[in-house]
Amino acid sequence: QVQLVESGGGLVQAGDSLRLSCAASGLTGSRYAMAWFRQAPGKEREFVAVVSYSGSSMVDADAVKGRFTISRDNAKSTVYLQMNSLKPEETAVYYCAVGRYGARTYLYDYWGQGTQVTVSS
Repeated sequence: QVQLVESGGGLVQAGDSLRLSCAASGLTGSRYAMAWFRQAPGKEREFVAVVSYSGSSMVDADAVKGRFTISRDNAKSTVYLQMNSLKPEETAVYYCAVGRYGARTYLYDYWGQGTQVTVSS
């Protein structure tokens, strides 16, 4: 059984940094991509960043490029999201996902329960 467990969310002020982590268990065999999405109240879930098994990565350029960095440790089956210069509009539940490389939610087979990030102004 695949499980994804996110951690690292919390309440911060605008301009602060947070580092999210997502530990995966139960994954075997395939060279899966790991990604982060976020969902604000009343809005659709949106792509933030993805990293391939080999370390290639992509972020939502318009929203987070230059501020957010995604990385992974394959030995630990863990993906990280370093978020700098956070903005109040980035308040959302952040979800970890595992699946095929890309920015669409349908590419991902497994999802974590989410971790709340709240950015105060």
